[in-house]
Amino acid sequence: MKAHIFNALKGMGMGMAEVVPGVSGGTIAFITGIYERLINVIKSIGPELIQSLRKDSFRGAWKTLDGNFLISLLTGMVIGIVVGVFLITYLLATFPLLVWSYFFGLILVSAWLVGKQISGWDGQIIFLFTLGAAIAYFITVAVPASGNPELWYVFVCGSIAVSALLLPGISGSFILLLLGMYTYIIPTVKSALKTFQIDQLIILMVFGSGMLVGMALFSRVISWTFKHYKDFTLAILTGFLIGSLNKIWPWQEVISTMEKDGGEKVVVFSKSVLPMTFSGLGDNFLYGNDPQIFGCIIMVIAGFLTVFLSEILAKRFSGQ
Repeated sequence: MKAHIFNALKGMGMGMAEVVPGVSGGTIAFITGIYERLINVIKSIGPELIQSLRKDSFRGAWKTLDGNFLISLLTGMVIGIVVGVFLITYLLATFPLLVWSYFFGLILVSAWLVGKQISGWDGQIIFLFTLGAAIAYFITVAVPASGNPELWYVFVCGSIAVSALLLPGISGSFILLLLGMYTYIIPTVKSALKTFQIDQLIILMVFGSGMLVGMALFSRVISWTFKHYKDFTLAILTGFLIGSLNKIWPWQEVISTMEKDGGEKVVVFSKSVLPMTFSGLGDNFLYGNDPQIFGCIIMVIAGFLTVFLSEILAKRFSGQ
């Protein structure tokens, strides 16, 4: 029972992370030690599951699916997404520097822990690490595209975003932002949870279908690379984490904003600056120009401690 509760808490962390542009649910899975298990569960949804169902009925299928783990994790993720949509978005709008500082500490120490799993660093490993970091950094500085409310595009965005969910360091929410769909999908989720309107539920179903297809395909790729090229895969993933830190840097100069249908103003694009530069900014929407150095350092340390505590608890519950 304790293991199920703990898995649900991990799922909550993943769900909340996916709501935040710049933080990956895959990162939380890596931090909490369930990444490979999760990938294998997702990969089993397909021919293997059908074969198990035919051979050993429901019990065999449940075992193949790692059902207890999956149900507890998904339950936590649903709760985490609901909490994230309402609470995390509020905290980001109210205390942006402190929240991003916490995530910065979280991701920084996570990169160290993932890199520590690599058996040996040679030229190939360093190259793949650098490549992963460069790709992630490029994604963080890419200019967002214009969105498209057509259902086929919603489906494609779901497939791409969920692929990012499975990669530590690359945020599904930020990919949605780059595709121009973050300010369309997230408000739709929030509104659908409140009103249950048919048109919004249809959008969610199409987006969810895209996620399922993307998850089924991409999980097989990741599972294969982990099985045959684990160190190479870990090197790229570590690079992803390091490269993504640019997006999570607390001190941002807002370059462009937009006004949503309800009149709410949101940040579309920003760039990282040093705290001294930040303090000299004028009208810097959302972030202001008070660097809050002491508070940010405290939150970075809190991010460090969260990761180390999660690792200790994960080992205790796994009996290591």
